[in-house]
Amino acid sequence: MIIIIKQVVKIGGSLFPDYAIDLAKKLKNTNSCIVLGGGDFANLIRKYNDEQNFSEEVNHWTAIDCMDIIAKLVNDKVESAKLAYTIEEVNDISDEGLTPIFAVSKFLKTEDPFECSWDVTSDSIAAYISHLLNANLLIVTNVNGIYTQEPKEPGSTFISKIDATKLLTFQESSIDVMLPSLLLRFGTNCYVVNGKYPERVLSLIDDNVNDYNFDYTQITGD
Repeated sequence: MIIIIKQVVKIGGSLFPDYAIDLAKKLKNTNSCIVLGGGDFANLIRKYNDEQNFSEEVNHWTAIDCMDIIAKLVNDKVESAKLAYTIEEVNDISDEGLTPIFAVSKFLKTEDPFECSWDVTSDSIAAYISHLLNANLLIVTNVNGIYTQEPKEPGSTFISKIDATKLLTFQESSIDVMLPSLLLRFGTNCYVVNGKYPERVLSLIDDNVNDYNFDYTQITGD
């Protein structure tokens, strides 16, 4: 029997190590594909770039290499997971009854779907992969979802549902700059949810649950 990937779960690097590893374990038998953000490793690339002004191409690909590093570290701690390097391997690993963790650099260098820019991070990469897999997309981060401004700022308001077109006007949010444009191009939606509470993530991917009594943001692009 062929197991269809139901959703791509992008786990933000801000959740590494403990929250990311815990959630990856809990995604066992959920027909998920995991994409990991670059976390502090990628943040160091940004820091060094501020000092040295590296080329956009080098920044882009070294930040993607950071995603691979965290993917490999998380995979090492999750017995129910296995690293995938291609879309075909994602499907094959899922058919084995394991959770594929996509180490994306080799795949992206072959496909090369994005311009080299800090506007493109693991959020946009996960959206592209979910489009190819015809799967839902969950962006799992360390905050509850999208806010009108930084959550700690006075007057910041939580947004439970927002159109991707509206999100294009935001200066910054908990997702990357390119993601709303991709959702509009692909005609798809996604959820942004707090990964410090894995039960929230599991609720959003459970077809039997339709009453969510917690904060999350739905971004609509269809």
